Amino acid sequence: MADCVFCGIVAGDLPAFRVTDEPDGVAFLDTRPVFPGHVLVVPRPHLVTLGDLPAAALPGYFALVQRVALAVESGLGAGGTFVAMNNKVSQSVPHLHTHVVPRTRGDGLRGFFWPRRRYADDAEATDHAARITAALA
Repeated sequence: MADCVFCGIVAGDLPAFRVTDEPDGVAFLDTRPVFPGHVLVVPRPHLVTLGDLPAAALPGYFALVQRVALAVESGLGAGGTFVAMNNKVSQSVPHLHTHVVPRTRGDGLRGFFWPRRRYADDAEATDHAARITAALA
């Protein structure tokens, strides 16, 4: 897609600090990292959300995400990683991408970036679980 920043990076038309460029995707440093070494992994074709990624591409794409996460840990001496993906809401670039953020104990990152709540009761939780289960069918 001509006006997509990530498509421009994949095509080599826009600069990026590439980590890897493979048939299953391209990984490069986020220009506004949570912590240094924050990597974005994107599939080569222009896809907007996880739902747009063909089922046949899932194993290759997520194997790449897994390898990048392990490389972030070993390459940076990180204690672990935070791996996340936004779909539509909070997706600053409308091209599917997975964040791989290096983590260390005491790095100051606390949970998720939005307020959390408890279910009112078990019935509310059961209802939500049942609705999601039904949608999987």
